[in-house]
Amino acid sequence: MGAEDDNAFRGFFSALYRTVDSPVTWFREKVVEPNQKKYPWYHQQFRRVPTIDQCYSDDAVCDFEANAQFKRDRMVDSEILNILRMRFEDCMIYEAPDHLTKCKPLWDKYKDAEEAWFIKYGDLGAFGDARKAYMKQKHRMIWEKRHGPLSEQTK
Repeated sequence: MGAEDDNAFRGFFSALYRTVDSPVTWFREKVVEPNQKKYPWYHQQFRRVPTIDQCYSDDAVCDFEANAQFKRDRMVDSEILNILRMRFEDCMIYEAPDHLTKCKPLWDKYKDAEEAWFIKYGDLGAFGDARKAYMKQKHRMIWEKRHGPLSEQTK
């Protein structure tokens, strides 16, 4: 059926490949993989990096990691807001004549999440980063200490 390969050149490189690959494959299969925690991709948890207030002022790497974590958090919060909005819209379509009463809890939950999103990320612009959000939070805390909760005054 399959004739054995008599080519010396291919045999040499095949033996060389097995010499290099065999220990690496053995180590991976016998040592690394049994000691790994198996997570499904949707349950895998990554460590949180330090926030911008935990970084030194001259630590560029920590600053970069904090900005990357901030952008990931912003995308997650935006997607949560999007899901809440879609649930409300689906409820409005499904509960057509009585949607004002039956969908009110979803609307209230969406508005609360929208307010929380705007408190954290609103007015930062397209190039908002973790430091700007931290300063925004600091200014808001000072305002609320002097004048009371901001959300009650804007209603």
